[in-house]
Amino acid sequence: MSRAGTAGLVPTRSLLVRDIQLLATLDTELGDIRDAAIYIEGNVIKWVGASTQLTQLHNNAENIISLSSRVVIPGLINTHHHMFGCLTRCLAQDELLFGWLATCYGPWQQLTGKDIYISSKLAMVELILSGCTCTSDHLYLYPNDVCLEDSIRAARDMGIRFHPTRGAMSVGKSQGGKAPDSICQAEDVILADMERLIQQFHDPSRYSMLRIGLAPHSPFGVSQELMVASAKLARQHPGVRLHTHMAENQQGNDFLRTSFGLTPGEYIKKVGWDRDDVWLAHCCHLDDAETKQWAQHGIGVAHCPSSNMRLASGICPVRDLLDAGVNVGIGVDGTASNDTGHVLMELRMAMLLQRAGGNPQGMSAREALLVGTQGGAKNLGRDDVGRIAPGMAADFVAWRTDGISFAGAQHELVAALLFCTPGLAPVDLSVINGEVIVKDGQLIRCDLQEVIQEHNRQSFALCSHVSQQGTE
Repeated sequence: MSRAGTAGLVPTRSLLVRDIQLLATLDTELGDIRDAAIYIEGNVIKWVGASTQLTQLHNNAENIISLSSRVVIPGLINTHHHMFGCLTRCLAQDELLFGWLATCYGPWQQLTGKDIYISSKLAMVELILSGCTCTSDHLYLYPNDVCLEDSIRAARDMGIRFHPTRGAMSVGKSQGGKAPDSICQAEDVILADMERLIQQFHDPSRYSMLRIGLAPHSPFGVSQELMVASAKLARQHPGVRLHTHMAENQQGNDFLRTSFGLTPGEYIKKVGWDRDDVWLAHCCHLDDAETKQWAQHGIGVAHCPSSNMRLASGICPVRDLLDAGVNVGIGVDGTASNDTGHVLMELRMAMLLQRAGGNPQGMSAREALLVGTQGGAKNLGRDDVGRIAPGMAADFVAWRTDGISFAGAQHELVAALLFCTPGLAPVDLSVINGEVIVKDGQLIRCDLQEVIQEHNRQSFALCSHVSQQGTE
């Protein structure tokens, strides 16, 4: 078997999900439907409506699931993650970004392909159980035998729709960067591997389960030449998008000024990343001119509220970005700086943070869900996910509404997903690409306890290197 595992077959059976208490399609024409049904053929939604309108064709589906006492929404889409971070949670708990990274580099230098596989698998489990059906990942460290195939295999094993990015670090401490030289790579090696991965794995077709992106780490992690070359390479291949960290905290902006004499907006323009095939993580510290620049050039943002709070990086001005026309998706960020991968909780944090400044209308529950679905889809360059409607990919999730979190909120089930998140159980049902991945709250494709136990064994070994503090 290939190190990247085997791509799953596209489902061919029909599926009817009926008796849904409330279906929030997030489609402007269909809206919310009570006592709803969804009919799927293969991996595509063919019909959506009320259960009372089902025809004989629908009722003859090969698989039928009844979802009374459930609320159903489109699958959530995560647009920024470092899945290997699951192995090193709760380190450097009281540090800013650069101090936190200095602590984490010690164990991260020891990462192996086995570590990447098991941490990716655990991260995907956590995402799936919190409502995610499509995710990106930013793997930018390649020590020892690590390669992107390790995370691709995990995604194929778990059945999640995956946008892995071939990240990179090429500028180490000896060249003025922040990372140990030992985990940086030569830029010709990086570009060759980017090309190889695109040729071998990138699938730009509609309903694709695997698309490759290119993601040099940051202005302090790679040269401007690599940023330019990555953009040139990506634009030779349809559907290959570009991703990096930008304006995460004031330290990062200060680095840009002192090292290059540039602001974030000037840097992005100089390296040719001011295009609509780019989405940037964080963007907590943009000025008004940069907000307009992002909107005019179609640059997307991956908002990572928990990580930004944890590392005292700042608060992304999401309300201002949305009002200016900037697309915003959600990101759980690495689970070493969050320190969880609960994507629905991340949307709750996004909603509440936009209100914390004194505006109770800073973000509504519906807006947060749009950020977590259609905002994410646009960041990833997709128009086939993010809504429940005919012709869309069959990606949707359901939560039971007869538990404690929905008690007293039966009149507002969709808002309750955001306002009452902390008490929610995992998803009751997850359908990805027409395949049932979670049923009755249980993962179908893996033994959760086995994944956790193996992950903890790898984590214990890796964290024994924390004392190195990222030194060489």
